[in-house]
Amino acid sequence: MRKSKVLDSSFFNRSTGEVARELIGKWLCRRASESSESFRMRICETEAYDGPEDKACHAHRGKTARNEVMFGPAGHWYVYLCYGMHWMLNAVTGPVGYPGAVLIRGCCGVVGPGRLTKAFSVNRDCDRSEITEWSGLWVEDDNFVVNCDEIVIGPRIGIGYAGPEWENKPFRFVWKPPFEA
Repeated sequence: MRKSKVLDSSFFNRSTGEVARELIGKWLCRRASESSESFRMRICETEAYDGPEDKACHAHRGKTARNEVMFGPAGHWYVYLCYGMHWMLNAVTGPVGYPGAVLIRGCCGVVGPGRLTKAFSVNRDCDRSEITEWSGLWVEDDNFVVNCDEIVIGPRIGIGYAGPEWENKPFRFVWKPPFEA
């Protein structure tokens, strides 16, 4: 087994699109308590939400109590409740003051952002925490490379309210591995 490196804030302190693409194939890791073992799965689907101009981004209408973590430093989790029932897990990206985030939509074996957060026991308690091992929810890189031709880039899902210009942006990245990674 290859040695994995925990990604630090410098990985996330880049453009939202770059981070969304490069998270594909990385390990999403969880340890629910100090006494429990780590659980991890490879990330296979992400969506970019890129700043105040992006009408699908929660920061489009400005800073609120809910989204203020997006305006802070990169490398923190932004977790919110969708439709009053599903937690959504987002990694904050880019420089302080620029609200960007990447929604983790799926991992190999778990498709859908609501199912993913259930599998990883993610809830409001994870909101605003750093993406580090000590927080119990982090991302690792074992130098596994997903070939560009294995990634489908297309429009985001469920954002019709943002209008066709933003709905059709190529901000969704999906990897369908030929095997379970």
